[in-house]
Amino acid sequence: MSRFIETHIEGLRERLFRMGGRAEAIMDKALRAVWERDENLADEVKGDDIEIDRLEISIDEAVLKALALQAPVAEDLREVLAIKMIATDLERVGDLARNVAKIARRLSAQPELPLPASVTTLARGAQGALRRALDAFSHTDPDLARSVLDEDDAIDRMQDEVVQSMLRELGRHPESASQELDVIMLAKHLERVGDHATNIAEDVILVAEARNVKHAGKLASR
Repeated sequence: MSRFIETHIEGLRERLFRMGGRAEAIMDKALRAVWERDENLADEVKGDDIEIDRLEISIDEAVLKALALQAPVAEDLREVLAIKMIATDLERVGDLARNVAKIARRLSAQPELPLPASVTTLARGAQGALRRALDAFSHTDPDLARSVLDEDDAIDRMQDEVVQSMLRELGRHPESASQELDVIMLAKHLERVGDHATNIAEDVILVAEARNVKHAGKLASR
């Protein structure tokens, strides 16, 4: 690795770490707005998401510069491309946080509806998966990345549990339908956070082992 490309990749990693930290923070803030029914906290999320968008643009530009001027090969190329893909996933986590914040604003204007414990469990699972995926990238740890992949089905099951719980509540309390539907949408957004954590974990394995494991389960079954 030339000194220039090494420095360039370090700069990319540093920007990605900042972006990852902000993606985790924005999701935490959006969820706190839901738990606390805090409209003001929800309103802060939009500004936070703009900063994540700016970081993604900055990473895109730096990746294009690396590809155009340095022509990285092998391991360096894998890492540069992985950083680009991870940045895209983190930007989408920011978008999901904005969606969660919109739910928080709507819920704050309604009579309080107790949230099922399964929502909190799902939120913790999705946030934990994202955190571990980013840690796996930070330490280039494919084993930690694989543990994130192993959690994906559990997060899907948690989402299903929330949805089924809310559908039962819809039948019992149709007067609260708007809130119950918002909780279902919240569960779907959190499941998507888990999907993005899975994508990041797959990128870590690609960097560490030069193995593309995307869709491995589906392809193996055909």
